[in-house]
Amino acid sequence: MKRRAYIYAVICFVSLFMYSMPFFSAQADNEQVYVVPVEETVEKGLYAFLNRSIEEAKEQKADLIVFDINTPGGAVDAASEIGKIITETDIPNVALVNQKALSAGAYIALNTDEIYMTPGSTIGSAAIIDQQGNAADKKAQSFWNAAMKSAAEQNGRNPLYALAMADESIHLPKYDAEKGKLLTLTADQAVEVGYSEGIVANLDDLLKKVNKENAQVIYMEESMAEKVARFVTHPIVIPILLSIGSLGLVLELYTPSFGLAGTIGISSLLLFFYGHTIAGLAGIEAVVLFVIGIILLILEFFLVGGIAGILGIGAVITSFFMASDDYVHMAISILIAVIISLGGAVVMMKFFKKKLVAFQKVILTDSMNTEAGYVSNRNRIELIGKEGMATTPLRPSGTVLIEEEYVDVVTEGSYLSKGVRVKVVKVEGSRIVVRKLEEL
Repeated sequence: MKRRAYIYAVICFVSLFMYSMPFFSAQADNEQVYVVPVEETVEKGLYAFLNRSIEEAKEQKADLIVFDINTPGGAVDAASEIGKIITETDIPNVALVNQKALSAGAYIALNTDEIYMTPGSTIGSAAIIDQQGNAADKKAQSFWNAAMKSAAEQNGRNPLYALAMADESIHLPKYDAEKGKLLTLTADQAVEVGYSEGIVANLDDLLKKVNKENAQVIYMEESMAEKVARFVTHPIVIPILLSIGSLGLVLELYTPSFGLAGTIGISSLLLFFYGHTIAGLAGIEAVVLFVIGIILLILEFFLVGGIAGILGIGAVITSFFMASDDYVHMAISILIAVIISLGGAVVMMKFFKKKLVAFQKVILTDSMNTEAGYVSNRNRIELIGKEGMATTPLRPSGTVLIEEEYVDVVTEGSYLSKGVRVKVVKVEGSRIVVRKLEEL
């Protein structure tokens, strides 16, 4: 009996073990790796995409996030926010530098837990520049140097190399091609200085390195809205959109009805706000203020005083600033748009001889002239040479009865008493000049 019980126990144990094998295998196969591309220019549109990707990875309880980096850099403020959301996530993350991680791209890579690079890829050259492509001021440079240093230190990397990437005055003869140049590390050099955990051929090779080769790989892709947001929030595209928008609306003032120019102008401005809303830069309040500004500008055509127009322009400009986090760049963009729109107005008036049709609808432009058939008074030239009698004293003006018609006249300057016979000697519009008959 005991022997039979022992056999049953062994069978149950073996069965339980066999059933548990698929369970453990399924657990391993259920591991998820999110691959998030970091490509092209770094701007706020990219931040919105990366933020959504990280949030989705959190919801799905991903085991690893791989940031596939291939970017020449971009906006410092966007890179700073991207670095923040990377460091704040609890999910292990790895940067795969695929070709290049320069400038803001290098900063993003330094914020990840580990960095791997493909053969021939580079990382570095992270100087901060302004909108004109010149070196930023000392305050901005100091901030960026501190950010690069902090990003390197938080993951146990020597900050000297990060500073050399951002500050050309730091020269490392072994790795710098020449003095006065920003540090850019090759894949081999990055491994040597501890800025890369290794060189991998591709993503599959990376997953083997981190023991995730059996995990489910989920590739994140930008939605159409996020692609539009990335395009619209590009520093070069912003002044172009504002210029097209303002120029289209200005040209519409020279057309008798709303048409193509106005449609393109409004579409450009709506695209500007749409992209900035998707990127998280513009809230509904900015859009509402813009609409209010346009309504006030339209009302200006029907109201007097100019107050509605001034308030409308102020509302529109304020809405642009509310949709941006870089006030200097926005001010430059608005200035460019104003110059271009004024230039378009000058061209329409000077070369195409166009007039502001919109103002002609609310301003009386007709003139009453003799060519158009208008006369202020009847020209009584038929009275010249006719005689009559003064019915009132002429001092020198008065009334004369000529052929049973009372006519208002003036003398040549002398006083004539009532009852004097006179003759019409001149007619100048409504002015009829008479002279005493005895003086003829």
